[in-house]
Amino acid sequence: MESEPVVCLVDDDPKILRLVSAILGECGIPVRTFATAQQFLDDYRPGTRGCLLLDIQLPGLSGTDLHERMAADDIDLPVVFLTATADVPTTVTIMKRGALDVLQKPFDADALVAAVKNALARDAANAADAARRAEVLDRAARLTPREREVMNLVVRGMANKLIARELGLSDRTVEIHRGRVMEKMRADSIAELVRMSMFMSGGPNAAKPDPEP
Repeated sequence: MESEPVVCLVDDDPKILRLVSAILGECGIPVRTFATAQQFLDDYRPGTRGCLLLDIQLPGLSGTDLHERMAADDIDLPVVFLTATADVPTTVTIMKRGALDVLQKPFDADALVAAVKNALARDAANAADAARRAEVLDRAARLTPREREVMNLVVRGMANKLIARELGLSDRTVEIHRGRVMEKMRADSIAELVRMSMFMSGGPNAAKPDPEP
């Protein structure tokens, strides 16, 4: 895993590679350059943090093809496209596929730096979310099967009496299981437990659990 975020730049124009590296270098942002999409794929290591600056027209695998490949291979680096040729339909398509921005060549240095900083911030947020999700999943893994059943019914809004009837347990037994669920999940409230359950689903709109104090 990378020790610090890095900007991966894929462009077949050596002038662009030098220019972007110089602009970002002045801001103290490390850059790794590639002339083709395949070079990037060959170099990429899981856990790499940062973002990708990607030209659309490339020899071999195009920028848009690479973007699709990244989704298929679970490469979750935020992507900013650099292009001199993107039309409106192409721009709309790549934005719908999850690109953060599209910068038209020749681009303004300030706009480039702003786009990169935004992408790096997004990546940092994604990494933090992944770490929090892993922690919540680790807590959930400590639940017994019965505790997990109780948790699933609690987050559906069922009262203890209904849970007891559903699972064929006594009210007191459900109360004990519920207390253990709250303790193991480190949830201070049912609302927080619900947020954790939603967060574990990993959906794009999953609610985030409250951070550790």
